[in-house]
Amino acid sequence: MSRGGEKKKVPFSTHIIAGGTAGACEALACQPLDTIKVRMQLSRSGRATGTKARGFLATGAYIMKRETPLALYKGLGAVLSGIVPKMAIRFASFEAYKGLLADKETGKTSVGGIFIAGLGAGVTEAVAVVTPMEVVKIRLQAQQHSLADPLETPRYRNAAHAVYTIVREEGFATLYRGVSLTALRQATNQGANFTAYQEIKNLTSVELPSYQHMMIGLISGAMGPFSNAPIDTIKTRLQKATAVPGQSSLQRILAIAGDMWRTEGVASFYKGITPRVLRVAPGQAIVFAVYERVSTAIEKIKPTVHDDLHSGVIGGVASNMEH
Repeated sequence: MSRGGEKKKVPFSTHIIAGGTAGACEALACQPLDTIKVRMQLSRSGRATGTKARGFLATGAYIMKRETPLALYKGLGAVLSGIVPKMAIRFASFEAYKGLLADKETGKTSVGGIFIAGLGAGVTEAVAVVTPMEVVKIRLQAQQHSLADPLETPRYRNAAHAVYTIVREEGFATLYRGVSLTALRQATNQGANFTAYQEIKNLTSVELPSYQHMMIGLISGAMGPFSNAPIDTIKTRLQKATAVPGQSSLQRILAIAGDMWRTEGVASFYKGITPRVLRVAPGQAIVFAVYERVSTAIEKIKPTVHDDLHSGVIGGVASNMEH
């Protein structure tokens, strides 16, 4: 990724390869934490007087005991199918917006410009990929069937079957349920994420090793979850629920938020914050480290190929001239 003060054009193919690789690594490493987060956000435990909501470790242990450890990877197919376009769109749109907001004379983008570019990248990926991917993922993760019992037939067998069933029974628009909340969450995530990452990275002028990219990604990635946890919890419940006839999206959002406030208290808006931070922060560390490493490797290969071709052409011309 180019620095705030440089105007370096990164090919879209680099975003696809580097972003897709980074996203796949993040998904494989962090999916169990995401599944625990979703279950905690959907859980109604702790509502009865004298009972306590199930915590992060207890939720994970319950899933593994009831549904086998593989259940922690429910919804992974939906994530992997959308991860390449998601990451490509995120990095490509960020660089595009950052370029549009750069100073025409110096080519530098201000801190405010980087933040706005991050907001734009978050909204773009939310509308293009993230919202339908999240709807399918959450539907799969919410299923509490045991993977060890073949007699327990889930409603959705896999990501493709979930998409087919949702569209057939609830309509195509259901895949975009909660798009406004998803866009708001992704915008605040990427605004804080890219701004913190670029500003910390710009404190040094030398090429950073991978572990330092990971540390910067870890810090920047932790900022988003704390700033928009209530949005994420309401979004999860909205995308899990079926539509209510005659009720608009705004009315549904307000109804969910009101019910949570009355029956579960303010703490319910922060359900799943622990696994979310533990997933997002290391996830961003992995994404930025792998993205920087792969994109650097691609950029190093290109000049070599170009130089070899150039040398071959010049050598051929010189050889013909000698003859």
